[in-house]
Amino acid sequence: MNLRAFLGLAGLLLGLLASGIGIVLLAAGLRRRDRMLLLAGRRMVFWVLAGALVAAGAMEWALISHDFELAYVASNGSRSTPLLYTVASMWGALEGSILLWALVLAGYLTVMVHRFRHRADDPLVAWATLVGLGVATFFFGLTLGPANPFRLVEGVVPSDGPGPNPLLQNHPLMAIHPPVLYLGYVGFTIPFAFALAALITGRVDESWLVQTRRATLVAWGALTAGIVLGGWWSYEVLGWGGYWAWDPVENASLLPWLTATAFLHSVVVQERRGMLRVWNLSLVVATFCLTIFGTFLTRSGVINSVHSFTQSPIGPALLGFLGVVTLTSVALIGWRAERLRSPGQIDSPWSREAAFLGNNLLFAAFAAVVLIGTAFPLLAETYDGRQISVGEPYFDAMTMPIGFALLFLMAVAPALPWRAASAEVLHRRLATPAWTAAGTMTIVVVLGLRGLAPVLAVGLGAFAVAGVVRQFAVGARSHRRSGAAWPRALAATVAGHRRLYGGLVVHVGVVVFALAFTMSSTFATGTDVALARGESTTFEGYRFTYLGSETTTSDQKVSQVASIRIERGERSLGVYEPAVTEYPNRVQLIGTPSVRTGMREDVYLTLVPSSSAADDTIQLGIGVNPLVVWLWVGTGVMLAGTALAAWPRRRRPRPATDDARGTGRAEPVETPTGIEPDHEHRSVEAGR
Repeated sequence: MNLRAFLGLAGLLLGLLASGIGIVLLAAGLRRRDRMLLLAGRRMVFWVLAGALVAAGAMEWALISHDFELAYVASNGSRSTPLLYTVASMWGALEGSILLWALVLAGYLTVMVHRFRHRADDPLVAWATLVGLGVATFFFGLTLGPANPFRLVEGVVPSDGPGPNPLLQNHPLMAIHPPVLYLGYVGFTIPFAFALAALITGRVDESWLVQTRRATLVAWGALTAGIVLGGWWSYEVLGWGGYWAWDPVENASLLPWLTATAFLHSVVVQERRGMLRVWNLSLVVATFCLTIFGTFLTRSGVINSVHSFTQSPIGPALLGFLGVVTLTSVALIGWRAERLRSPGQIDSPWSREAAFLGNNLLFAAFAAVVLIGTAFPLLAETYDGRQISVGEPYFDAMTMPIGFALLFLMAVAPALPWRAASAEVLHRRLATPAWTAAGTMTIVVVLGLRGLAPVLAVGLGAFAVAGVVRQFAVGARSHRRSGAAWPRALAATVAGHRRLYGGLVVHVGVVVFALAFTMSSTFATGTDVALARGESTTFEGYRFTYLGSETTTSDQKVSQVASIRIERGERSLGVYEPAVTEYPNRVQLIGTPSVRTGMREDVYLTLVPSSSAADDTIQLGIGVNPLVVWLWVGTGVMLAGTALAAWPRRRRPRPATDDARGTGRAEPVETPTGIEPDHEHRSVEAGR
């Protein structure tokens, strides 16, 4: 038998057996309350990781050594493919992507087990481990069944293969985007496992949230990065000039991001007031289920997309697993309904918990709109065979009002106190941001900005950023009374309450991203023009001169590259080279755009594949896209805020003060649950 196939199958079998044995040992240990059995079940996770590493290593060995006896290598490998894309081709097709899922899941479970190594006999941790191993069993079962990457070629073994899909081997982002996206997708297994464990054990208070807060932040940050890296890849590779087209596969990654974002907001309400318990459990379950649904969309072949794979036999298995997970979760929530009753209630619509609830409802509405638009064409085709397309007009019209409402609540919610706010408090906390927003909108209109959406986006963005700046200033002011300089006071404030200020930094990143998204999608312009060698054209203040074409040949590809000089006024901005590429054994011509990135706008050049170098004439696509670079900058700010919020630190409880209503209830500061303080209230109380 082929050695690499043998090692790969052995690793998969080890992972499957270790998962199953771990489930049995943990179940027996929980039933008998036997610590030794629980410890033994916990140790099985390390064997699961070992099996996944052996299988992934065997697959990479087969790809790098061009072992075309393996059907996966014969379909996706090539001797001419560069090493980077050869390594990345493990997750470039169905079977390898499921193997990557199993590997990432095994890694997450190992980290979880290590983190709770001193609580192996805690039923909550034991049940969470058992649930995680149950998910691992399913995915290892897929890799040994319908998604087996180690099948051998039937018949004659080819001497070479076609290589990966051309779209997956013409930009380094392909080596980064899928693994990062999977870190987000798979990471939500951990909070899901703890949510089910809390329901099973009846410990449905706030303790399970504490255990999963950092894991949820890490998964959310990875999913955020993965989604935006996918948009960047689309922008740099596909040549259509955009980064988000409401493609079903794009939507599949957006859906769990929306529900996870809602959870990160509403969990604060449960920690502070004991409310929204059913809602939070439902959001965690929905997020995990949507990751499985997204895997079904991208891996089953039910949709046609540049991101999805071909028809595969794993669709029924994924749907069956999704059904089991959904029914089990709903049954457990119904079983614990009495214990899930919230001890608190919303006292006023002008409170932070009310704003967070409104925020959650908007995120849920956003997710529902995207889910309906994504799934309805599939349901219609299944029902009567009709092929219906739901495109950008639907998504833009339905999501834009929700997006603006979310921006507004993002600006207002952090400034509101818990329980209730008086008119005086609302005026003091919101007047400055509101005047800042009004002034900013007036200025941009005077400067020539037109359109309701752009002007409103600028105003809401200014409102939110002004609110964040005010929050930082109020927090630093409490340290200034001890004589510290502003920079040191600000640093001390952030260091003492990383979760709060990390979240505010994320909000700034969201504002930057939202403004860039609105401006680039509203004001992008483009044209196509035919140019002969030496001929020039002007567009949007730029001058483009076609200098000539050349054909480059390598073992990997043959490319026709056009040289275009870009000038603005009397200044030359350089020579850019859009190309059209043909890969061996592939009939499809792939366009490769060339992008001049600027802080104000990008100049986007594409060479139309029908261009012919024989007559020295090309068909050139020109696009001018404003503020696109700020999409990536905003994402970086969001990730920095996420890292700040998730960064571990030693927590020291401080004396509490009364809340803003004077009810006598202690206002928490930084506690083990990470509840944020109300700095402004403490400043006011001290002033009295």
